[in-house]
Amino acid sequence: MIETAPTDHDTEGPVTGIAPTDHDTEGPVTGIAPTDHDTEGPVTGTAPTDHDTEGPVTGNAPTAGGPAGIPDSALADTVLERLTTVYPAAGNPFRAQEMVAYMKGVAPFLGLRSPERRDLSRTVLDGTPRPDEQDCAAVALRCFALPEREYHYFAVDYLRRHVKRCSSGFLPVARSLVTTVSWWDTVDHLAAHVVGGLVAADPALGDRMDEWIEDEDLWVARTAILHQLRFKGATDADRLFAHCLRRAADTDFFLRKAIGWSLREYGKTAPAEVRAFVAANTTRLSPLSVREALKHL
Repeated sequence: MIETAPTDHDTEGPVTGIAPTDHDTEGPVTGIAPTDHDTEGPVTGTAPTDHDTEGPVTGNAPTAGGPAGIPDSALADTVLERLTTVYPAAGNPFRAQEMVAYMKGVAPFLGLRSPERRDLSRTVLDGTPRPDEQDCAAVALRCFALPEREYHYFAVDYLRRHVKRCSSGFLPVARSLVTTVSWWDTVDHLAAHVVGGLVAADPALGDRMDEWIEDEDLWVARTAILHQLRFKGATDADRLFAHCLRRAADTDFFLRKAIGWSLREYGKTAPAEVRAFVAANTTRLSPLSVREALKHL
C-alpha cells in the first residue's frame, strides 16, 4: 500500500504546507513548511553546495515558464473564476513580501498562509463535481499560468486529490508542471504524489523515469529520483539505485540532496539494502548524499 509522502524531516509537514498531515507545521514567517533543503543559503537565489554553504550561481536558480495547449473545461472555468476572486481578496501584501523572500524570489505571492489557503480552497471547490483527466489538466495548467505561487499550490493540491482519475497519458502534463516555475516547493510534491501516483498505477511508466533521469533539466531528473518516495515495499530498488548512481557525479545541491532523501526513505523499509548500497558506493556518492541516506540508519 502506498501511503502519504514523507517530508525530509520526519516530524514536519509537507514541503510547502500544500496538504495537511498530522505534523503539519509552517516555516519561518511565511506559512511554508521547511523541507529537505531548509539548510539553503540566505535569500540570494543561490543554492547551497555539498557542504551546505552557498556557492556561486550555477544556473540552478528558480526557473519560469508557461504551459501551452490548455484543454477546454467548463469545470476549470468555474474553478478558476472562483479561485481568482477568493484568493486575492484574502491576500496580505506584507506577508507576501516575506514569502517571496523566503522562497528566493521564485514567484510573487498573495500572502496566504497554508491553513487559510486550504480553507479558501474548500470554498472554491464547494459543490463542484469530480474532475476527469481533461479537467485536471485544464485546472492545473491554468493555475500554473498565473503568476502568484498560491495558485500553483492549489493546482498541486488538486492533482494530489485526483491523480487516480488520471491515466498514464497525463504524464506529459505533469512534466510541463515540473518544468514551469520550477522550485522544490512544487516539484517535490509533483514528484512524489503526481508522477509517483501515475507510475504506481502504470509501472510501464518506469521506463519514462529512466529517460527523465538523463534529462538536462535538473528538476526533471530530481523528479525521477524522488518519484518512488511513497512506494515503500513496492519500490523498484534496482531502478532507485541506478538513478542515484546515474546522477551521483552531479555537483548540484538539489540532485545530491534528492539522492540522499530517496535512499533515506527507502532505508525505512529496507535498511540493510540501503546500508549495503551506500557502503559499496561511498566513493561515487557525494558526502551530502551519504550523510542524508544514513541519517536514521
